[in-house]
Amino acid sequence: MSLDWTSLTDGELATLSIAGRQAAFAEIMRRYRQPVFRLARACTGEPDEALDLVQETFVAAHHALSRYDAERSMKAWLSTIAINKCRDWGRKRTVRRFLSFALPIDGQAEAVVDEEPAADAAASDRQELDRVTRAIATLPMNLKEVLVLRTIEGLSQAETAEVLGVSQKAIETRLYRARARLIEKLNVAQGVGSGLA
Repeated sequence: MSLDWTSLTDGELATLSIAGRQAAFAEIMRRYRQPVFRLARACTGEPDEALDLVQETFVAAHHALSRYDAERSMKAWLSTIAINKCRDWGRKRTVRRFLSFALPIDGQAEAVVDEEPAADAAASDRQELDRVTRAIATLPMNLKEVLVLRTIEGLSQAETAEVLGVSQKAIETRLYRARARLIEKLNVAQGVGSGLA
């Protein structure tokens, strides 16, 4: 008799995965890979990097599964891991940028990233999504994380506070600031209010 993995709770899947049932962890990944990807993409602004961070998140989650509390939201738990992976990525990126200035110019042509949008981004809704994603990626980490977790991933204020290890009031304040800063960045990018419109 085959087990219906989709009918099991996250806690049951975690228990079965710890017991060695690979299909249980595959179901966890199926359920949460899109939210983890959206979180990583919003934090990095780079889809390719986000894919790598999704893999790193699930590898770390698999290793830490014995510490998962079944009373806690799996989405919030995975979001915590993903946020930490994004923070690590940001720190490494800062170091790489710093070191790239210290390296000789020879051989750096391969490291230049093409900033042009992909050809499939020609549709206006895709362009708008890319524009907003890039704007979110430029926010300070403490504002970006709150905005992504609350508005994109739909975590509650309490879950977001738990993921980030701050008070619910801090979440409320950061979310307000993040939205205001995002609107400001989007308006500047369109030339609204800067005399360019």
